[in-house]
Amino acid sequence: MNYARSTGHLYASKAGGWKATPPRYNQVVLERVVGIITRYSMFHPGLRIGVAVSGGADSVCLLHVLRELAPRWNLSLSILHINHRLRGAESAADEAFVAQLAADFQLPFYLESVDVGLVSAGDNLEQAARRVRRRFFLSFVQSGTLDRVALGHTRNDQAETVLFRFLRGSGTSGLAGMRPVTPEGIVRPLLDTTRTEILTWLRGRSFEWREDSSNLDTRFVRNRIRHSLLPQIAQEWNPAIVDTLRQTATWARAEEDYWKPEIERIAAERLILRPGQALVTVDTLRGLPPAVARRLIRYAMEHVKGDLRGIGFNHIELVLEMAAAEQGHGRFQAPGLDIFRSFEWLRFARPGAETLETRNYQFPMTVPGTMRIPGTDIGISLELIENRESSPQSDSVYNGEMGLVDWQRLSGPLELRNWRPGDQYQPIGRAGEEKVKTLFQEARIPLWERRHWPILTDGASIVWTRRFGPAAQFAATPGTGVVLKIQEAGAEPK
Repeated sequence: MNYARSTGHLYASKAGGWKATPPRYNQVVLERVVGIITRYSMFHPGLRIGVAVSGGADSVCLLHVLRELAPRWNLSLSILHINHRLRGAESAADEAFVAQLAADFQLPFYLESVDVGLVSAGDNLEQAARRVRRRFFLSFVQSGTLDRVALGHTRNDQAETVLFRFLRGSGTSGLAGMRPVTPEGIVRPLLDTTRTEILTWLRGRSFEWREDSSNLDTRFVRNRIRHSLLPQIAQEWNPAIVDTLRQTATWARAEEDYWKPEIERIAAERLILRPGQALVTVDTLRGLPPAVARRLIRYAMEHVKGDLRGIGFNHIELVLEMAAAEQGHGRFQAPGLDIFRSFEWLRFARPGAETLETRNYQFPMTVPGTMRIPGTDIGISLELIENRESSPQSDSVYNGEMGLVDWQRLSGPLELRNWRPGDQYQPIGRAGEEKVKTLFQEARIPLWERRHWPILTDGASIVWTRRFGPAAQFAATPGTGVVLKIQEAGAEPK
């Protein structure tokens, strides 16, 4: 066939237009793909593989290669196509082209049509399109329809990704680039194959493909890297820059693979992880080598935020500076994170997680009964017990879990509420009333822990406060007949 070589049209080998491809070179792509599949155990016999096909050269090559190799692993192939609806008739023609491939090869065809411009939600179009594609592809694995989804990223794509992330200031996790196999079920069989090899292979076999006009649009950063920056580096500095960047990704990926279980082990020992929160002492960060401390901080951030998008080197260094400071308090916000130091503790949480509406609580307490403190893993239980021969006076002071008060001295309904500014009472052993805030400061209780701090009241009077124990006027004595036992459980040690 003879197709016009213009953007948005079919590409195919012209009759007599290209030199014949040497038979040996025609096998390079297949050999590279078999090599990477074997090296990373991408496929196991009998898997159901979705092939993401845009219609472009890379994805069309991937489809043809996997069709040839499918019998080796007894793979069942399907075709996935997403129409971003960004290029009008050209996008529709891409869709029709891929649908025809599926029909010609008698393969299941799954189509998603999304107007990316309408769902970008503040992202640029590139980011929005990637988010839509990822959600579409992974839905098949998550639903059990497919076992893997194969993407057509090449060695050149890897080089562009690594260079782009380097220019943005990424660490080794970013320089690791795209993984050949991801835990979610994405595989990239062409990641060791160059774009030139792919085009030569397609032309040598007279396979057709389409070109996306947006790939030439230099408004997109990726295109400026592809068409301007990388060629300039190759011409003026390093002709093998694509291989150099691929090697950088391979090296960085091995580093990350080593560190992942190591940081998980250290995090299990050094971090306190809660839903939406991570806590660490400043002494922990001070005592670790910077390489370990930085990775532990990133681990805490990812636990809270769910990802590390928008987190840069400067955010990690600010945390280290905060931990190193002699002053016991500090705070700043990173994308999707609120980082707070109070005394010896650092807390990572989401911004705006705590408001007056979610912070304050007040519940009537029944005896016996148990109440969990909102936003914490602490439960407070009340129980009546008969006095024992041993002096309850010694047990009535908070001992880490329990306080004892004289049931007969209580008159009104009991309520459990959080600490409020201005609260004061006289704990056992104090000469007079003290503000609870003063007790917090003496005990070096972090500011965020105070907000949900449980206080048991009898009318307007404080009966008991967590950690600081019963009020002297209500404390059980050797002569107490019936004792109200206040039991606490589930709190993290501080």
